[in-house]
Amino acid sequence: MKRVMFVCKKNSARSQMAEAFAKRLGKDKISVTSSGLEASQVNPHAIQAMSDIGIDISDQTSKALSNFQPQDFDVVISLCGCGVNLPPEWLTREVFEDWQLEDPAEKPEIFPQVRDDIQERVGNLIDKLE
Repeated sequence: MKRVMFVCKKNSARSQMAEAFAKRLGKDKISVTSSGLEASQVNPHAIQAMSDIGIDISDQTSKALSNFQPQDFDVVISLCGCGVNLPPEWLTREVFEDWQLEDPAEKPEIFPQVRDDIQERVGNLIDKLE
């Protein structure tokens, strides 16, 4: 079972949505968590965007990347272009991708679009890992 880390700046929106999709779409196929370059709190707009499609992330919490060890993960996905800010050991996992998705926290009206893009990308990632 592949171990996947989704990472973003604050682990408040994009990485939280990716974690939720991966848990649902990759159930029994991958182990998944998310983190941020710094921890914050889950964005209420992210919670609402996921609730709109029947996924509850209200119990998810923001976690700092520094709380994890890179060797515990096979796959690292950056969702915000923050790959350039990650310590090198995170970039050398079996799979590293930097999706560079627009930050919906800056424009809450794009949450549904970013959510749908994440869902598609997570589905493609899981297919690729199988």
